[in-house]
Amino acid sequence: MLIGPIGCGKTTLMQRLKNEKIQYDKTQTLEFSANFIDTPGEYMEHHNMMRYLRTTSTDADIVVLLQSATDRRLIYPAGFCSAFPKPTLGLVTKIDKATADDIEYSRKLLLTAGVKKVIPISSMTGQNIDQVREALKND
Repeated sequence: MLIGPIGCGKTTLMQRLKNEKIQYDKTQTLEFSANFIDTPGEYMEHHNMMRYLRTTSTDADIVVLLQSATDRRLIYPAGFCSAFPKPTLGLVTKIDKATADDIEYSRKLLLTAGVKKVIPISSMTGQNIDQVREALKND
């Protein structure tokens, strides 16, 4: 299950992992596909909708939090992952458009949210996507 704010790269990551053509596609509602649950960014940005994320996570094997390296907002509160009875993984996205400081800042935000492992990625260039595939297999 992919969780993150609007524009953080959830759908693009899913397209990359499924070897599909990368194209912008705004997720309007929960989208279930083979091995993925893509969630709308509004579910994370509007706190009254977070309950849908918790409920939907029961259908997931792993919860993946995405934090764009180009977005310095605090999206996930400290300990956010404790809301999910599933393993969690953190991905810093859009690293091809960010500085090393931006990437490190985003990594720290994800660790504070409670993920155990963070992988910096670029879905556009494919950087570190193989690490994501491996992490998803093992969790």
